[in-house]
Amino acid sequence: MYSEKVLDHFKNPRNVGEIEDADGVGTVGNPVCGDMMSIYIKVKDDRIDDVKFKTFGCGAAIATTSMTTELAKGKTLDEAMKITRQDVADELGGLPPVKMHCSNLAADALHEAVKDYRKKKGEA
Repeated sequence: MYSEKVLDHFKNPRNVGEIEDADGVGTVGNPVCGDMMSIYIKVKDDRIDDVKFKTFGCGAAIATTSMTTELAKGKTLDEAMKITRQDVADELGGLPPVKMHCSNLAADALHEAVKDYRKKKGEA
C-alpha cells in the first residue's frame, strides 16, 4: 500500500516539466522496470533556484521525483547532493519494499543534475 503522501504526489505532482535553458540536467533509469526520470535545475548563487522533472514510470516513480524536486528547491548544491533515496522515501511516508530499488531513483537524477552543472562550470 502507498501512503497518502505518495498518492498525493502521484495524482498532483509538483514541478512537472522541462527547463529549456537548464543549468544542469540529470537523467537516470532502471532498465529492469522501465522507470526513466530527468531532473532539470536552474542555479542562482550556488542554490537551486528552480527545478523541474519529467518521469516515465509507475506512480511511485512519479511521486518520488515530485518529492525530490520539493526537497531540492532552495537548497545549496552541497545540500542537494546530500539528499538520499531514503530521505525521499521517508518524506513520502515510506514506499513498499518492492518499489524502493527501481522507483526511488529520483535522488540519483538530482545528483546527476548537480554534477552536470558543476561539469559545465568547470568544477567537476
